[in-house]
Amino acid sequence: MREGTVHVIGAGLAGLSAAVRLTEAGANTVVHEAAAAAGGRCKSFFDPALGAEIDNGNHLVLSGNEAALDYLTRIGASDYLSGPGAAIFDFADLRTGERWRLRPNEGRAPWWLFDRKRRAPGTSLQEYLAPFALFWSPANATVERAMRCEGPLYERLWRPLLLAGLNTDPKESSAVLAGALLRGTLGGGGKACRPLIASEGLSPTFVDPAIRFIAGRRGMVRLGERLRDIRFEFDRAVALDFESESVRLGRDDAVVVAVPPWSARTLLPGVEAPEEFRGIVNAHFLVPAPNSHPRILGVIGGLTQWLFAYRDRLSVTISAAGDLIDWPREALAESIWREVAELTGLHPALPSCRIVKEKRATFAATPAQDAKRAPSRTQWSNVFLAGDWVQTGLPATIEGAVRSGREAASLALKAAARPKALTGAALA
Repeated sequence: MREGTVHVIGAGLAGLSAAVRLTEAGANTVVHEAAAAAGGRCKSFFDPALGAEIDNGNHLVLSGNEAALDYLTRIGASDYLSGPGAAIFDFADLRTGERWRLRPNEGRAPWWLFDRKRRAPGTSLQEYLAPFALFWSPANATVERAMRCEGPLYERLWRPLLLAGLNTDPKESSAVLAGALLRGTLGGGGKACRPLIASEGLSPTFVDPAIRFIAGRRGMVRLGERLRDIRFEFDRAVALDFESESVRLGRDDAVVVAVPPWSARTLLPGVEAPEEFRGIVNAHFLVPAPNSHPRILGVIGGLTQWLFAYRDRLSVTISAAGDLIDWPREALAESIWREVAELTGLHPALPSCRIVKEKRATFAATPAQDAKRAPSRTQWSNVFLAGDWVQTGLPATIEGAVRSGREAASLALKAAARPKALTGAALA
């Protein structure tokens, strides 16, 4: 089907996911990215201060993330993920010094809960039943309204897990989104919970293979192409005005808008999108972890929330980090490193490091903001939305972003295949 062209605006994971599906189906596809590099919030970059390639953040994929794993398989990058091969989650409590490992069994039936050694210490079997109420909560319910947000298990499992997945204080978060998160992780059993990380970096895993895949099917990825405006006539987009040129859209052309919500509101009049956001802070320390240190460590009782061990560095992720965004970088690095040194037994002297702050990392996963998420289909017959903020039924995650791109591509292909009616827009 190489009649019209589908223009994908944005080369983050949602846009790349859409472009992969479009080029695979034989559609003429052009991806336009405003930045000098593709990947959006999921990319690698060279840090001259460290003299090393690092990721802008730490992103975890689980074995049950069907859309993300399918995307990696299509672009030939599924082998770039690595993990323990089983659902193993290590935790440490900075306040008490305790360490433990959660080990769900492979099947959906949670037999592991009957083994105290596989549960968080100091927790009862009944506490693990609390999240079931999330699965039947109304759209306006918060997590705090649906389940008890206190006690040992909440602090040692539910809060860390929900905070990481929602990037919002669980108490104010949407119970529906929290339920969707848990249903696709622990609800799927250990087989769906195996943690996988991009050991060689985010861009080599999620971005570069996708660009090669698109180019190999005659698609194009154009970097440094900032879209200033979309012009409309009747029910169609008819032109794309970039900073360098204007592109007139033919009757068989379509547009997938895969940009952040604040940009989408500017480009698409009347489109509703989340207006509140939450920040994430990542700290990268150029020092390898001890050989015995787990690849991923959940941490409670301090600033550090998740500690990732890579071949050449240790990286910390702190979600819902609005209070830390304005901290001086040096003070923040020193505070985080004190905790990391305690957790790893490494020397307390601060190594070379880079602090990455994302003030608007994700939309706030509250019921009110979830209600503002637009569907992929818009009021214009040839314009479709993609992004982790689009209504996917999931929080702002890699899985949600990839799923949204897949949906937008499907709609664009259907629109291109429909017989064209003699509307005012078609006659113009």
